[in-house]
Amino acid sequence: MADLDLNLLVALDALLREGSVARAADRLHLSAPAMSRTLTRIRDALGDPVFVRAGRGLVPTPRALAIQEQVRAVVREATALLGPGTPTAPAELARTLSLRVNDGIIPSLGAALYQRAREEAPGLTLRFVSEGTEDVEALRDGDVDLDIGVQGTLGPEIRVQRLGEATFVGLVGRASPLVRGRLTLERFARAEHVVVSRRGKLRTPLDAVLEQHGHVRRVTGVVPNLLAAAALVARTRAITVVPSVFARTAAALMPVRERAVPLELGALVVAQAWHPRFDHDPAHVWLRRTVKTLWEEVADSATSGRP
Repeated sequence: MADLDLNLLVALDALLREGSVARAADRLHLSAPAMSRTLTRIRDALGDPVFVRAGRGLVPTPRALAIQEQVRAVVREATALLGPGTPTAPAELARTLSLRVNDGIIPSLGAALYQRAREEAPGLTLRFVSEGTEDVEALRDGDVDLDIGVQGTLGPEIRVQRLGEATFVGLVGRASPLVRGRLTLERFARAEHVVVSRRGKLRTPLDAVLEQHGHVRRVTGVVPNLLAAAALVARTRAITVVPSVFARTAAALMPVRERAVPLELGALVVAQAWHPRFDHDPAHVWLRRTVKTLWEEVADSATSGRP
């Protein structure tokens, strides 16, 4: 890679990450023709096609795959070495921080974090990315600065800090008959249920709990996220079961109301995870500390009933 300057290495890293000239161009804020010309220069410098056509897309050559990790490491180290000194005061910070969260976090914790950033660190841009594969590589590579949610199996080097627990509540429209009277187990089971599932599944762990009590519910709708579920039940007779930290915010934004679920459903442990190279980074320290503080405030308001 002796003939590749840093700019070409950065472009090659973007191409290898994205697997697309158009997406790599977007990542580097370049035009597609400019990225195509850069790819030609990379091919000339390496003496290798780097990418070849496969159907309607591009696939990396064996040579490109062999140097992928090395290119990524060089770009990361060079960026850290050549970048400007990092300010330490929140008001002086100017960068983009990427947070991987689900849509139930953004209306509550995300909104509070956004407001706090505007007050304390206005130079920061918060980039919320949706959950998907929840891969550890995104944390290792720096594509995601902080992952907030229920953490699965992570690499041994990943830092994890527990934020707290989220219990479950029912969410119904304010005009729904389910708002009035006692919500018994029988009444809960007979209701129309809207399920939240990114993969479109009709069955959740709630069904197994209901069956243990001799009940089977009828799922009448499946949506991919919590906001869609809240919007759907707001105008129907259905009920959806959501984390309490989301329900409080949804009730402030939409014509919905919380109802206690007549079952013991346990709680979700919510944590934030990050790569240790950010342990002492001032912007990241501010981010983690602020998330921890705001989670406690949001969770407290959800359980106490305060807005």
